[in-house]
Amino acid sequence: MAIEIFLKNEHCEWLDVIAPTAEDLKFIHERYSINHLLLEDTIDANHLPKFEKVDDVLFFLMRENTELERKNLNSISDVSTKLGIFIFDKTIISIHRMNNKSVQETRLEVNKKAETITKEDIALILALKVMKSYDDEASHLMDSLEHLEDEIFLKNTSNTNQIRRLYRLKRRTGLNMRILNMSSDWIDKFKILDLEDSETVDLKDKYKDVIADFDHLNAQVTTLISMFLALSDQKANQVMKLLAIFSVYFLPITFIAGVYGMNFEIMPELHLQHGYYYVLGLMLLIEIVIFLYMRKKKW
Repeated sequence: MAIEIFLKNEHCEWLDVIAPTAEDLKFIHERYSINHLLLEDTIDANHLPKFEKVDDVLFFLMRENTELERKNLNSISDVSTKLGIFIFDKTIISIHRMNNKSVQETRLEVNKKAETITKEDIALILALKVMKSYDDEASHLMDSLEHLEDEIFLKNTSNTNQIRRLYRLKRRTGLNMRILNMSSDWIDKFKILDLEDSETVDLKDKYKDVIADFDHLNAQVTTLISMFLALSDQKANQVMKLLAIFSVYFLPITFIAGVYGMNFEIMPELHLQHGYYYVLGLMLLIEIVIFLYMRKKKW
């Protein structure tokens, strides 16, 4: 069975369940009388963050950012993993589908004060750890963004891989923002727990900081994508400008060469002794005039 008792004292009991099976959920339902629909929510990989209260059971469904690098970024499960927390009586139960960094860090922290810790304290620490995972993600994405900026503007390199990396940053930022925006509900519900106001304020402040970081990051990524596309257009325009300059120089002399290349039996200047040199001189004169004109116009 995947159920493990992490802590037990006179104030509370903390049970942790990892990758629960149907039998595990049935056991929890029968043992603690938790609504089976709430238990089913904990195994739905793409379930959104929420808070529910059924009878005397408080259910917090959080989503922690995951450090796993996924090829596809199509859903919130590609950037996060669920953490369900049930609070009732003197018991707190945490349920998650994979090894959870927040749970392990919280376990180490509460073991240092195992005799006095309460279920509300454990829930608050878990919530803060979940928010910290997004704080770490924001820092990681910002470092990646700054590295891309250096490549594009300082090293002056441009390739298709850069726009793909920018797109992935945009997708990761957007998915994390979606999760955070929907997490405001369960964040607000911490005020109903038996906690000090200052403790719940710390959680809300951390949440606001993370939201602000991702707002800034999203704006930075959007701006960088626009600048990257503008820079690509500028380089394309420079190429077109160079081709246009070549066209201006060669079009007149190509026209002259085309005229004198026509195969008519009777043509003016056809039998001139120095006609070849006259035509070359005319071509050179035209090129000089074009060059002086462009220089005067500062083209």
